[in-house]
Amino acid sequence: MTLTSNRRFRPPPQIGGRGPLRGRVKRRVTIVAFLLPAMTILVAFVFWPMFAALRLSFTDASGFGQEEWVGFENYLKVFTEPNIVRAMGNTVLYTILFTPIVVVLALMLALALNSPRLPLRGVFRTGLFLPFIVSLAVAAFAWQYLLDPQVGLLNYWLQSFGIRIGDVLQDPILAMPTVVLIAVWKTFPFYMIVFLAGVQEIPQGLYEAAKMDGAGPITRFINITVPLLSNTTGFVLVIATIAALQAFDQIYILTGEARTRALRQW
Repeated sequence: MTLTSNRRFRPPPQIGGRGPLRGRVKRRVTIVAFLLPAMTILVAFVFWPMFAALRLSFTDASGFGQEEWVGFENYLKVFTEPNIVRAMGNTVLYTILFTPIVVVLALMLALALNSPRLPLRGVFRTGLFLPFIVSLAVAAFAWQYLLDPQVGLLNYWLQSFGIRIGDVLQDPILAMPTVVLIAVWKTFPFYMIVFLAGVQEIPQGLYEAAKMDGAGPITRFINITVPLLSNTTGFVLVIATIAALQAFDQIYILTGEARTRALRQW
């Protein structure tokens, strides 16, 4: 005869409650051990340089000799120097012109390259991505040669139609649009690939169902593509804006020291 008890087996209580406490401590030590390498890298290469740069901004440090504390004197010079203020305005204008153009162009080309009706899609994708893998300095020198008023191919082609333009990189009106268009040509492939990855994640069944309901291409784009690409679009907008605010090398190579006056007149 076997006696069965309905009571659940309970382990004997730990004396002093050391078992649960020791488990929590061990878990926290494990978490800290996993986070420590990443936090060390962040502190050494991100937070400490930021703090050091912030501290140096309040001194007259030049890299040589003893530095002295000057307070907000450097910031007053930045916001009162005419050339610096004009440069900041040019940067904002460059960002306003560059960001929407590159985002819209990348999105439209991504939609076109995702179409199954497009022949040789792989060839087109490779060809459109080539400008991005070209070195920025090489691309800038190539465009500088193309736009040269004396030996540039652009002037040579336009002369066959009776059109002649001067040095657009020195023109106070055409310098900024020219630099923006070259930057768009150089960087749009990256954003196009990001959009293309986002478009391919959208279920095709949604488009088929909308098409059966009588929705046209524009309606499907507005009601399906745009909402489902909102996260991708936000990411591209942020990255493109940061890239535009950091733009320097291609503008400097294209315009040069003698040509920066054209951009300063904006």
